[in-house]
Amino acid sequence: MPKEIIIDPVTRIEGHARITIQIGDDGRVEDAQFHVTQFRGFEKFTEGRRFEEMPSITARICGICPVSHLMASAQACDELLAVEVPPAGRKLRRLFNLGQYVQSHALSFFHLTSPDLLLGMDAPVAERNVLGLAARFPEQAKAGIWLRQFGQRIIERLSGKRIHPMWMVPGGVSSPLSSQDRTEILADIPRALEITRQTVDLLKSVLDQFGPEIESFGRFPSLFLGLVTPEGDIEHSFGRIRIVDQDRNIVADQIPPAAYSEFIGEATVPFSYLKMPYYKPQGYPDGFYRVGPLARLNVCDRCGTPLADAELAHFRALGAEHHGAVWESFHFHYARLIEILYALEMIERLLGEPDILSTDIRAHASPNRLEGVGISEAPRGTLIHHYRINANGQITWANLIVATGHNNLAMNRGVLEVAKRFVDGNQLREGALNRVEALIRCYDPCLSCSTHALGQMPMRLQLLGPGGSLLAEHRRD
Repeated sequence: MPKEIIIDPVTRIEGHARITIQIGDDGRVEDAQFHVTQFRGFEKFTEGRRFEEMPSITARICGICPVSHLMASAQACDELLAVEVPPAGRKLRRLFNLGQYVQSHALSFFHLTSPDLLLGMDAPVAERNVLGLAARFPEQAKAGIWLRQFGQRIIERLSGKRIHPMWMVPGGVSSPLSSQDRTEILADIPRALEITRQTVDLLKSVLDQFGPEIESFGRFPSLFLGLVTPEGDIEHSFGRIRIVDQDRNIVADQIPPAAYSEFIGEATVPFSYLKMPYYKPQGYPDGFYRVGPLARLNVCDRCGTPLADAELAHFRALGAEHHGAVWESFHFHYARLIEILYALEMIERLLGEPDILSTDIRAHASPNRLEGVGISEAPRGTLIHHYRINANGQITWANLIVATGHNNLAMNRGVLEVAKRFVDGNQLREGALNRVEALIRCYDPCLSCSTHALGQMPMRLQLLGPGGSLLAEHRRD
């Protein structure tokens, strides 16, 4: 009879999920699925709230990337107000977001990914964690902690809080940057750059040890989606959508936020609370695409900073056999480090702008539109906030499409690919199952961010008696 292997929970990710692997009579993998098992209906319970509250409400979706939700939410509210954020306000928002990139990517690489890369996919499970990493590689562990703190300190200096800040507001930001904070951030940038460059070299030195993983961790053609500037440079805070194919040919470009729904559809599946976005012109499920660091480096023409562009050239060489894009999801890790380099260079550049200390940081207005869309790049990928309000400024409808959702189809295809390569139902090895989990960790999923409402979600309610007997049951499929 067919067997089922269940990995529950998937470890070293944010949120709760499991993986099921179907094994045939011959011991070979027949199917595999990634199940997101938690549900948080932020869209629904924001209905009736004032739109000005949305940035602070949605920032509480996640403690890892609250800045990302602040950014997309504030942009949606800017559209409702129909205002232009003052130049200094835009620069401070960008600085805030770049600090978020440093802290989030450092967390992902040093704490969640490095145990696999430095200790090995087959290392004893009791050692293959952040504590085992600290014991074997104490300097790398300390460097990762310091780099993450650097990003967190930028967030704290601007907003007064490291977690769930409420500093971005409709029309701009709530307070300016001080001269002292600018000086202190600049003083730490040389060390942050040194750590990042050393880590890039470390990663490249171990890549040859992971040939089988690189070959099977999401090594398939797909579309890639991300934001770019009008000139085609990488863009994390503002920008328009570009979609490229597996050869980096542009499929669609400069899509404004308000037009996203013409290109992106959302499907639901019975085995997960996580939606399945897809590229509408190709339909579901054929129009699957990837977002995040790997996608952003595939869709952009350049980064626009010296160190990041130099490293981007090495990254692009990995896609030479594919005639363009880098397909392998394993290289999300490399892409994250390149983005840290870019973030640090841009932070230094922004802090040198003459108006970065300006107090003209917010535009004030009443609602002038009943619908607004905000799009930014979270560390994990493109983030969309779409709001509708009534004449009183109350939310009547909201929809969030989060990075992990965009990647859902690709993650499901990836776990099947990895399971078929490494899992043998007749001789099960823990290291093989860890590789299935490691495929998911490539995407650095944030499941608290991503599970939201769309139509009727399946649900089962049971009323149990004191002894555990079933007294009543209600199902909604």
